[in-house]
Amino acid sequence: MRKYTPKDNVQRQAYFSDRFFVSPPVPRFPIDSDEIFSKDFEEINYSINVQEAYIEHTHLVIVIDKSFLISCVKLLKEKLEYDMLMELSAIDYLAARDGYEIFYEFLSLSKHKRLRVKCFLQKDESIESLTSLFKSANWSEREMYDMLGVKVIKHPNLKRIIMPDDWYDHPLRKTYPLQGDEAASWYEVDKIFGKEARDIIGPEQRDPAAIDRYDTTRFARLGHEVPHGMDISQFEPETSISYQEEDASKIMKKLKPEESVVLKRRR
Repeated sequence: MRKYTPKDNVQRQAYFSDRFFVSPPVPRFPIDSDEIFSKDFEEINYSINVQEAYIEHTHLVIVIDKSFLISCVKLLKEKLEYDMLMELSAIDYLAARDGYEIFYEFLSLSKHKRLRVKCFLQKDESIESLTSLFKSANWSEREMYDMLGVKVIKHPNLKRIIMPDDWYDHPLRKTYPLQGDEAASWYEVDKIFGKEARDIIGPEQRDPAAIDRYDTTRFARLGHEVPHGMDISQFEPETSISYQEEDASKIMKKLKPEESVVLKRRR
C-alpha cells in the first residue's frame, strides 16, 4: 500500500525537493525581432498607451490599462485583422497584489499570428464585456465570473455557468479549499433530501481517490461479493477469485471456427 503523506498546507509546499532550485523563466524577445509584430505594435502604441510589450512563445504580448481594453480590441479586430478571440480568463493574484490579471488571446487568420492582451484588475473593480465585438466572449466571461469571481459589466447574461446559482464562493480561487468547504460537502444532500437526512446519508465524499473497503453500500470488491449493506468490518467471507481470462479457452471451444477467428482478431 502506498505510504500516506499529510496534505496539510499542501498548496504552500514546493513540488520539488531541491530547495535551491529556481524555475527557469520563459524567454522574452524584443518586438523588433518580428517584422509583422513590429508593425502591429507601432499601430497599437500610436493609439493606446502600452505599459509593456514583448514576444513570448511566438506570441506578441501587450500589457495595457483596463480602461483602454475596448478601444484596443476594436483596433485589433477592425484594422489589424486579429479576427478571432481564442480564449480569455483571469489569474488569481489576490494574495500578492489584491487583484486579477486578465488576459485575452487573439488569432489573425490572414497573418498566422497570435496576440495576447493583458491588463490588471483590482479585487473590487469590474471589467467591460467583449460580447459586442466577439460573441465567443459570452461563455468565457461567464466562466471567469463563476470560477474566479471577476465582475463583467455590460454582459448580456452574467450568471454562473458551471456551479449552481446559489453556490458560495468561487472554486478556482487559490483560497478555495481543494476538497470544498463544509457547505459543499452537504450541498447535494440538502438539495435532494433536505437537511433532516444528514444523519442518515452523511456528508458527500469529495475526494475522488477515496475508497472505503468496508462500505458495501457503494463499492463491490472483486472476488468478495457480499449482500448490499452487509457489515464486514469484523470479517469477510472467503470466496475464490476468478477472472474471465481463465475461462477464455472454454469459450473458444464452444465457438464456431469463423467466430473464433473474429474473436482473436478483436483481441
